Amino acid sequence: MEAMASRAGRTVAQATGYLAFVPAPLPPEPSVQLDPEGTDLLSRADQALGKLEGIATLLPNPDLFVGMYVRKEALLSSQIEGIDSTLDEVIRFEEGDEPAEGKRLHDTAEVVNYVRALNYGMRRLAELPLSLRLIREIHAELMHGVRGENKAPGEFRVTQNWIGAKGANLSTASFVPPPVPDMNAALDNFEKFLHERREHPGRPQYPVILECALVHAQFETIHPFLDGNGRLGRLLIALLLHERGVLLKPLLYLSLYLKGNRLEYYDRLTAVRKNGDWEGWSKFFLRGVEQTALEAVETARKVIAFREQAMRTASALGANESKLIEFLFAHPLTDIQTVEKHLDVVYNTAAAAIRRLESAGLVKETTGRRRSRVYRFSTYLDLFEVPA
Repeated sequence: MEAMASRAGRTVAQATGYLAFVPAPLPPEPSVQLDPEGTDLLSRADQALGKLEGIATLLPNPDLFVGMYVRKEALLSSQIEGIDSTLDEVIRFEEGDEPAEGKRLHDTAEVVNYVRALNYGMRRLAELPLSLRLIREIHAELMHGVRGENKAPGEFRVTQNWIGAKGANLSTASFVPPPVPDMNAALDNFEKFLHERREHPGRPQYPVILECALVHAQFETIHPFLDGNGRLGRLLIALLLHERGVLLKPLLYLSLYLKGNRLEYYDRLTAVRKNGDWEGWSKFFLRGVEQTALEAVETARKVIAFREQAMRTASALGANESKLIEFLFAHPLTDIQTVEKHLDVVYNTAAAAIRRLESAGLVKETTGRRRSRVYRFSTYLDLFEVPA
């Protein structure tokens, strides 16, 4: 029995009594038609992405900026899933100095895995198109060694899952994705849609930003893994924009926008499934792309201006301070022993250099201890601060 149907799919009653949603194939039929407001949003989103791609080329070391921006996204995307960590904890973990044990350690490991999964996906895109195989590989990286590692990392589910409040079951869930046979059929169509542009370049295509909107919503509806679907679905946006040549660096992340508009996000996805409202979802997504891209542009501008100011300040202090500032952009948490090794100077000279930067307001000591002190490149890290 079909309880509900729309151009996005149908709700089907299962033998055991619960209702599951089976998505219709992509692209939607009839195709997504933007009204004048939607067309304007598409144009503005496209222009914002162009600004982001342009300013990225002006960064003195774009990879360092991208690395910090990816960490920020990892924190935001993980916060949506109830995973709590800080930028400092992530940096310490990556440097081999793990945070406190217990939940903080586990949460930080999950955030670091998100960064690792994105970087893995970016590398593999040079060898492999965005595909089900690559999605499984990225999922394995995302879930390796953290909570959820016992939920078939890198493998599509072979049992029914559902979304709902804590304690919900299949009958009380807010959303039940397609059963496994329907999921497999939907994934097959999903991959064909991903490859359509490459295999049939002459056919009419959606603009890449709209393609991202369709892909993200469809992936979240299929929900093909037992865990990690939300984070992976958000990663797909950055990976698809990179593969399609829109952004050479992975600099567009919608997690802050989706977190700040969480209720509308879920309502828009629900409206797609219930009413086939791809247009409403697309406009919501396009607003997010424009807003997020312009925020990234502003952050990049601040980084460029700050770097110029910091280098001038350090240069006026001396050669050691100039060399140390360059080091801090790559390692924004450090101690005197590390500075001593990097500058190849004696301990007292290293301590004097970092204290001069501290007096200039560029770094802050974070421990309050007399020994084993840690210095934070606060004026730089604050540019990537993650909202509470």
